Amino acid sequence: MRASCTARILLHLAAPLQPGEAAALPEEVSSVTSPVFAALSSRRLLLGLLALPLLWPLLRPGAAAAHAVVVTSEPAAGSTLAALPKRIAIHFNSRIDHARSRLLLVGPDGSQRPLPLATETEPTLLEAVPEPVPTPAPGAWRLRWQVLAVDGHITRGDIPFTLQSR
Repeated sequence: MRASCTARILLHLAAPLQPGEAAALPEEVSSVTSPVFAALSSRRLLLGLLALPLLWPLLRPGAAAAHAVVVTSEPAAGSTLAALPKRIAIHFNSRIDHARSRLLLVGPDGSQRPLPLATETEPTLLEAVPEPVPTPAPGAWRLRWQVLAVDGHITRGDIPFTLQSR
């Protein structure tokens, strides 16, 4: 009985109902396959097909991948260093607005030091030369970055690294 009911539902969804046909279907099916529902379904399908070209730019996979993403960094994420790096560089997958980008050095105690950014660099590179720290504490350090990609999206993140004790 179940297979024949499913077959009738599929048949009626594929073809428009004739007057009196809904009465031959079970109660739970006749309400779904009524001529009014079929007309509404057709209109919704037509509207959906007409709206698809307008919505396609928002639905494509490339539209969601527009944010600046870290490609490489110096120091590398998760690396262990003997001393603080003399140069910090973060390469992104897209161009960034250097004037609206920030880079902080966060110590194991949570203290934050803003790092001055180099102005003459590649469009995808965030670079800084930090001032020397007399005796940097060993432990877990982070580079906290925030960039504005040229597509207008702000992206931020941390690059963790560890300083060994001497």
